[in-house]
Amino acid sequence: MPDPNAKRLLWYLFAGSRGGENRIRIIDLLKERPHNMNQLAEEMGIDYKAVQHHIGVLEKNNMVTKTGEKYGVLYFISNYLEVNIEAFNEVRAAIEKKRSSSSRDLEKSK
Repeated sequence: MPDPNAKRLLWYLFAGSRGGENRIRIIDLLKERPHNMNQLAEEMGIDYKAVQHHIGVLEKNNMVTKTGEKYGVLYFISNYLEVNIEAFNEVRAAIEKKRSSSSRDLEKSK
């Protein structure tokens, strides 16, 4: 059953703190298939240390889970996020809508 507090946490993780855009990208990649940190860094075109930081934040907040050890660690979206995926999709859509309207406003002001 979806957690009624999930949206609040999702807003904080993806819109209310720096790095939310990269965390959304990580979740989107993990929804497709499991990845290790190196694969995420390569696919996203960002530094390994940045991925390490974002995975740590997501793991601490129960958005991702891992299996394996050392270099073989694979990350998946957590059961908690799977149950609350509709809330995640709503938050992501709202963030994207706001971002695109901000871009249009910026273009109009030029």
